[in-house]
Amino acid sequence: MVERLTRRPSSAEASTARFASVVEAFTGMRGVTTGKMMASPGLRVRGKIFAMLVRHALVVKLPAQRVQELVAAGKGRQFDPRGDGRLMREWVVVERPDDPPWLELAREAHRFVARATPLRRRPRG
Repeated sequence: MVERLTRRPSSAEASTARFASVVEAFTGMRGVTTGKMMASPGLRVRGKIFAMLVRHALVVKLPAQRVQELVAAGKGRQFDPRGDGRLMREWVVVERPDDPPWLELAREAHRFVARATPLRRRPRG
């Protein structure tokens, strides 16, 4: 009998699968769309990005104070999209998927961005 060796997924494959489960949780929610954002897969609410997968880490938009709390607790770091030291104060990068859970952070980001983004009214005519 031949035993099959099971290949462990790479960190890139694992993070892609984790983010796919986050996307799945938002599927069908009003105002939420998916697609490429800054060359990365991501989620938008009412046209505004609230979560994306960048370099195998979750990046979410949260209030600046919440970002600082996560950074101070060692659970994330501020997002530097250009790699030039210019940090985005309302964006946090979270590499570990469970501390805090990615889905929980994505839901928090969704609420934050949805509250800050008014519904667009359709033009009459």
